[in-house]
Amino acid sequence: MRVLIVDDEPLARARLTSLLGDCHDVEVVGSVADGEAALEALGRLQPDVLLLDINMPGMSGTALAQRLAGSKRPLVVFCTAYEGHALQAFELGAVDYLLKPVRLERLNEALQRARQRLQHTPRDSGNYLHGRLRGEQVRVALDDVISLLADEKYVVVQHRGGQLLLEDSLRQLEEAYPETLIRLHRNCLVPAQRLIGLKTLADGRVLARLGGTELMPEVSRRNLPALRKLLRMG
Repeated sequence: MRVLIVDDEPLARARLTSLLGDCHDVEVVGSVADGEAALEALGRLQPDVLLLDINMPGMSGTALAQRLAGSKRPLVVFCTAYEGHALQAFELGAVDYLLKPVRLERLNEALQRARQRLQHTPRDSGNYLHGRLRGEQVRVALDDVISLLADEKYVVVQHRGGQLLLEDSLRQLEEAYPETLIRLHRNCLVPAQRLIGLKTLADGRVLARLGGTELMPEVSRRNLPALRKLLRMG
């Protein structure tokens, strides 16, 4: 099980790293100090579980968990010194809520809960997009994709960890993943599971509400009937 530690305190990160060394079948794939760094690392490191602090400068742990809500991976285990956020944490789908100083026994319990949940949501090794990031070949899971936008000769993939450039066309991607990707307009595809609603503006334009992001791409009139039908069908 791949674990990413997210905590602004160096000593807390070091302690969790040490404890995880005593846990069975666990790989620490990274350790970062804030939510923004965690988002950037998700696409590269593909963790199964985040050990996530709540009170951090910049993006809080709960704000990060809200961004990840609805996705199969990574799962979130909060590690915090404060009891008052527990209800919100579980409303956000957290696997467990550990109080600092974290004890090895409780950490193993949390990881076991995460392991059991992961067994019911296995990662499909074929559902990846392969592209380039700063000149290097990388991949991103379709579950992590937010949108795909045509940009001259490339397709820009917005995902939970940042951006990725693909050389495939939108049409090629649409044909490769017909059950997964839906078209909003001629320059934009999104995963069907991301579409949670439609918003009509005063000027008549329609925007798509997407789960796990504040991004709201515009919908073309041509594609609007199909999207409304998809929402009605659930």
